[in-house]
Amino acid sequence: MNDVAPTPQTARRMAEEILRHAILAGDLKPGQRLTERSLCELAGVGRTTVREAVRQLESEGLITTIPHRGPIVAVLSEEEARDLYELRAMLEGQAGRLCVLRGDASHAAALHAAVDQMERARQAASMLGILEANTAFYAALNAGARNEALRQAMLGIQNRLAFFRFTSTRWPGRAERSVAELRAIADAVTAREAAAAEAACIRHIEASAELALLVLAERARGAAMVRRGRRTATGRA
Repeated sequence: MNDVAPTPQTARRMAEEILRHAILAGDLKPGQRLTERSLCELAGVGRTTVREAVRQLESEGLITTIPHRGPIVAVLSEEEARDLYELRAMLEGQAGRLCVLRGDASHAAALHAAVDQMERARQAASMLGILEANTAFYAALNAGARNEALRQAMLGIQNRLAFFRFTSTRWPGRAERSVAELRAIADAVTAREAAAAEAACIRHIEASAELALLVLAERARGAAMVRRGRRTATGRA
């Protein structure tokens, strides 16, 4: 037989990846309660492995454990989101600058290819295609920047803000603007203009932050309306 049972470490990493992807893809929503039974079924592993995976994702900021309630998908406050976007703008601005200083023509070509891929996906109204192109773009940017610590820091923040990647993609006109913003970064890298690449990266993240904070405000208003409706219904009962 060629089948080999996975080791506990391999099973844990597989469970982490499955749960991480479910959160980043929006299958598990912010604030959603995560029961051990449902997570075991989703990841196809036992309770011990799921608990270890949850602890890892909690350390990444993707899961929060509420006393007497258990783990939930992390929910960002407006202040937390603003802080993360400010940090993301600084890090990605540096990545853009380093991509010019350390990258070569192949990295610039990969950036343009990713932008072209995103434009095709936008025209086809493919959200998955847009997200895949976005991932390819940042892979090229970080490859050119040649700084693993910076890449890891950016990845951690992007994971924390993953919810907004999906909501912003659906926002009218945002995908078109994102294509233009990323193309400006690619153009600056091609022209070997470090300051322009840094500025273009920062502008892109600031635009993303503006929309994310709008989404949070809309969600907060919706939640408030639901709470008022429940109180009214209770009062009438």
